[in-house]
Amino acid sequence: MKKTIKMDRYNKKILTILHREADLTNAELAERVNLSVSACFQRVRMLKESGYFRTFHADINVELICEHVLAYLEFTLNDNSAKVRREFEKAVIKIPEIMDCMKLSGETDYLSFCCFTNTQKLNEVCESLSSNESLSIKRITPKIILDRPKYFLGFPLDNLKWHDEIVVDD
Repeated sequence: MKKTIKMDRYNKKILTILHREADLTNAELAERVNLSVSACFQRVRMLKESGYFRTFHADINVELICEHVLAYLEFTLNDNSAKVRREFEKAVIKIPEIMDCMKLSGETDYLSFCCFTNTQKLNEVCESLSSNESLSIKRITPKIILDRPKYFLGFPLDNLKWHDEIVVDD
């Protein structure tokens, strides 16, 4: 059964607030959204069940707790067939240090955001991937991050065009 969810001002406000402050209690959220605790809880539950939230997590300050190297890896493949892309994606998903992987248009086929223990570990992962012939990797270009003058704090939801309704499987 399909269900339509209206993206009214309450749902938009709930998503916008929890996007940046996922640790709020339901009572705190209800007060900020101007709903009863029960109504707010029902809306949050519906939004969760409908897939509007991928995960809830804490944003850990890794700089304070461990040594690490952040890097972007650009991957260019020799073969861009669907089979090779699936193999490549399966391999990347298995590597915990590769935290994000995006398929791109243009000369670079994939871009990944990574966190490694050190440059040696970064090099080992690159060597392991590039030596796997089934992945058909032409080139891996590491870009080590030297500084982060701006940190990702979430999507600019207030500046994006929202859908009015979403149809989800029930």
